[in-house]
Amino acid sequence: MPYPLNPELQYLMPTHFGPMSGPRQGPGDKKFPFGQSKCKVMSVSVNFLTNAEQLRDFLPPGFELMGEPVVTVSAQYLTELEWLAGRGYNVLGVTFPVVYQGEKDRAVGPFLTVMWESLADPIITGREQLGWSKIWCELPEPVIYNGETHCTASWLGFRFIDIKVSNMKEIDPVDYPTPAVPPTDSTIRGSSLHYKYMPRSGEWGKEDVAYATLSPEIEKTTKSLMKGDGTVEFHKARWEDMPTQYMIPNAFNALEIKEYQGASIEKSVIDNCAFSQSTWARILY
Repeated sequence: MPYPLNPELQYLMPTHFGPMSGPRQGPGDKKFPFGQSKCKVMSVSVNFLTNAEQLRDFLPPGFELMGEPVVTVSAQYLTELEWLAGRGYNVLGVTFPVVYQGEKDRAVGPFLTVMWESLADPIITGREQLGWSKIWCELPEPVIYNGETHCTASWLGFRFIDIKVSNMKEIDPVDYPTPAVPPTDSTIRGSSLHYKYMPRSGEWGKEDVAYATLSPEIEKTTKSLMKGDGTVEFHKARWEDMPTQYMIPNAFNALEIKEYQGASIEKSVIDNCAFSQSTWARILY
């Protein structure tokens, strides 16, 4: 007799073994204690002004640039995640500010073009449940030496990015960024906007799903913040270097860097690290 799928629980492939444990559903199908689940994050970010026309080539349907074409490249190192039983992983994302206008919804926030991660589990759950453009790479811990912080990422040994920050100065807590003021109209503000695309099996070139999603603002407590100078370099890859990803660093390598607009190192504690499905995924219509 075929097994039933319980609509009250969350499943991922393979479904044959019952509901899947992950960030939004724990062992025994229980929910994590939201509000008590916290994780530690160190973020190393570099901003640069680029060519608006080049960024427009990255935009899916319904998206437009908002404000200056400033790209943020951010490496984040996460630890003490409850849904991984205290383990962690590292991520690297590239964003720039956009506005999304659908038939019903209007939303603003950083558009996540891609997020590399060092572990398969958050990649699978993030792609399938939240619609984030997640892929895998090697993300070692940053090297901190002689007043500089160096971050790198590689794909099976090919290093495709170097991030360097220096001249960092501690920021007084009274000057920490405050939460963004909510829009006064019906516009939705997100911590990140995404374009979810899943191909249809056997009908190549057609999609099963293709729509915009939004993740709401993150609840976090900044423990320390430093600001200074930074640079980022995407290394051009041959097909042989990164057979399934070479086009991504090459597209970023081609971006004009008109000027760097500062760098930061932030250490924070994020509330609700076991992100709830309803809180962390919203389809934009």
